[in-house]
Amino acid sequence: MRSRDALAAARKSLAAISDTPGLDAELLMAKAFGIERETLLLTCLEEPAPDAFEDLLGRRARGEPIAYILGRRAFWTIELEVGPGVLIPRPDSEALIEAALAQFGEAGPRSILDLGTGTGALLLASLDQWREARGIGIDRSERALAVAHANAERLGLSARADFRLGDWSEGITEQFDLILCNPPYIAAGAPLPVDVAEWEPPMALFSGPDGLDDYRRLAPLIGPRLDAQGLACVEIGAGQYDEVASLFAHEGLRTAARRDLAGRRRALLLSH
Repeated sequence: MRSRDALAAARKSLAAISDTPGLDAELLMAKAFGIERETLLLTCLEEPAPDAFEDLLGRRARGEPIAYILGRRAFWTIELEVGPGVLIPRPDSEALIEAALAQFGEAGPRSILDLGTGTGALLLASLDQWREARGIGIDRSERALAVAHANAERLGLSARADFRLGDWSEGITEQFDLILCNPPYIAAGAPLPVDVAEWEPPMALFSGPDGLDDYRRLAPLIGPRLDAQGLACVEIGAGQYDEVASLFAHEGLRTAARRDLAGRRRALLLSH
């Protein structure tokens, strides 16, 4: 079967489990060829579909996230390796980097703390943005830290990125210009797409009956680690701003918000 025809059939088969079946099919076909998607679309549509395509398509049809199948995910200005056991970075989280850029400009922060670093997405994107900055990424998952280390090495940022095993800010005594955090914020039992609920790590998704348990833990921790002129950017879920902001305001921090591309208040901004 020509690649063009195989893609058309794949779009139909993936429509039930993906919001972007056409894009998914093209990315999987490109991986099967071992080329980039743009090259596929420009040069390979009349070629026979590679044998590997059917296996990749089957994995996606069973719900496996496209990022896990491809083994990578673009985020801000960098591309990250991803895999099972580690949360997949989302474009919504770029709102935290945008907020930091608005605050610090091109000069940037010098010291960065990334709590719950996962793949290292927020820290490594920041270090790529600001070449004089250094940072620490904390995570309680050894699997996540292994992925973050590998990403830092591949991106040439390992000399400025220190990854540590820990529970939020335990063991950290210094203060930072910029604190970044994308904590779990989904209520236990909330319905999720199959490719999230059955594949991504629950410890990176769920946070108690109302989704706020980790914010309650973080609220008293952020202020002591934040420099007097610093900024903390904490990701929040849809509709959570008022409740989460009140937790941090109770600790004496000033609160504001930055919206994501969909217009939702996505980044809670904290300062002294």
